Amino acid sequence: SGKTTTLMLLAGFEAPTEGDIRIAGKSVASVPSYRRDQGVVFQSYALFPHLTVRRNLEFPLEMRGIRSAERAARAERILSRVHLDGLGDRMPSQLSGGQQQRVALARALIADPPILLLDEPLGALDRNLREQMQGEIKGLHKEFGITTVCVTHDQEEALTLSDRIVVMNAGRIEQTDTPEALYDRPVSRFVANFLGDANILDDPSFAVESDTPQPDGTVAMIRPERIRISAPGATKSADADQRQHVAGTVTDMIYAGPLRRYHVAVGDNDVVIREHVAA
Repeated sequence: SGKTTTLMLLAGFEAPTEGDIRIAGKSVASVPSYRRDQGVVFQSYALFPHLTVRRNLEFPLEMRGIRSAERAARAERILSRVHLDGLGDRMPSQLSGGQQQRVALARALIADPPILLLDEPLGALDRNLREQMQGEIKGLHKEFGITTVCVTHDQEEALTLSDRIVVMNAGRIEQTDTPEALYDRPVSRFVANFLGDANILDDPSFAVESDTPQPDGTVAMIRPERIRISAPGATKSADADQRQHVAGTVTDMIYAGPLRRYHVAVGDNDVVIREHVAA
């Protein structure tokens, strides 16, 4: 979709064929990557396998000509911040995936760069560790106050980590906005389907009510968690009369721990509904 290429352009690993790249108002399109003063975390982490954790962390400081004592002190501080105290003498191969990810983050942050670039940094982690590291990254972003650009194809990761999201499709920007605005008010089917499950309803029975004339091709989009399901003749809640009702047939029900996922046939539409399981 062009997101990794965009990150490589920001990092200086690729050169634009046209246009410009401006950071803090200054053009950097012709500035080589090693002079851009940016921290980068690759999906593969790109740790030096022949260097200890401490030497991996000290490397960017050494390249900047910082003295040995200062390098060692900074390495110890950043190791403590990413909860890797006492592991400075280990080799990368002796660390778990989550620990390697923390080392890669620490190395990107140790020189206090003004910009941090993350290329799908959590893609190689299992779900539980991925959720834990999302919290770690948000905490580091808040603590260090660094402008961070994170490339991801994971919708949950995008919603969790971001203040603003840019959704790209085939190299073009579909929409840019806050996570809440993108989720609630997507401008296209692509954005609606990228950020969570979306029921796209273009059946005439799902009329879009509006005082403003709608262009041809306008469809309704409803998130699965915003639909309630009830049996015919069931007692209605106090605000039920304010809701729109349609009849359908449940074709499947999937139990997923705290959630039940229903598939309901409404005309020619397969409507997905998510409900929390009552305790």
